[in-house]
Amino acid sequence: MAETLPRLTAEADIPTLHEALRSSGAVIVEHFLGAETVAATNAELDPFVEAAPEKRPFLNPALAWFFGDKTRHVTGVTGKSPTFAAEILCHPVLDGLAHEVLGPACSSHQLNVAHVLDPGPGAKAQVLHRDELVWVHLPRPHPEVQLATIIALQDFSAENGATRIIPGSHRWPIERIPDESEVADAEMPAGSAVIYLGSTIHGGGANTTSNQRRRGLHLSYVAGWLRSEENNLLSTPPDVARTLPRRARELVGYQVHDAIAAGGGYLGAVDLQDPAVLLEQGKL
Repeated sequence: MAETLPRLTAEADIPTLHEALRSSGAVIVEHFLGAETVAATNAELDPFVEAAPEKRPFLNPALAWFFGDKTRHVTGVTGKSPTFAAEILCHPVLDGLAHEVLGPACSSHQLNVAHVLDPGPGAKAQVLHRDELVWVHLPRPHPEVQLATIIALQDFSAENGATRIIPGSHRWPIERIPDESEVADAEMPAGSAVIYLGSTIHGGGANTTSNQRRRGLHLSYVAGWLRSEENNLLSTPPDVARTLPRRARELVGYQVHDAIAAGGGYLGAVDLQDPAVLLEQGKL
């Protein structure tokens, strides 16, 4: 019998979502975004997705192997979709849940990546992995340092490559390898989200259809003192950041990680000041 993930509605509160994450390592929230938000986001991203080649340059051969040559990528989504920046990146449930999950490990969290992945027919399944292994040098054990979500911008099915999740794997020892019988497919309608911990094993599924693409939005938050996967300050430079809501600018990295009240120090200052303030003053 196939594994299943907890499913909640868009009305679920943060404590309920947090408990589901603590229990299973992942949760599906159906219709997390309204149809208008999905349509506006897709319309803003359409030109970028259509222009994105399936075969593209990558940082190294390992990434090229991991993503394959049948998936279109759009990176730096914060600077490309105003709807994403205002309504998704700053979504109060995602922001609040990131605070709950990551708060024990940091004074504030930040954006890690905001990418669109659009696997086409013939795209192979990703190797099952933990996102947090990007920071492989963190000593173990460590608290949760990442919260991620895949938001369906089109319907997700097992056939078109729905995200594959291993429920409970956030509690496994690092050396344990999952079996296919332990996989749960995050099948969900457009506008829904699968939210998961950085320690949860998962991977994109294979697109075995002959004529369907599967557009998904990968968004993750990370402890404010960690280096993010995407260089968000370059992806969203000051002239673009000025057009965004204050909270979006902070999440992108135009803020200090201020741990002084906790007996620590600060990170990310400009001229010993908060870049969020300097940006509003027109000094950045």
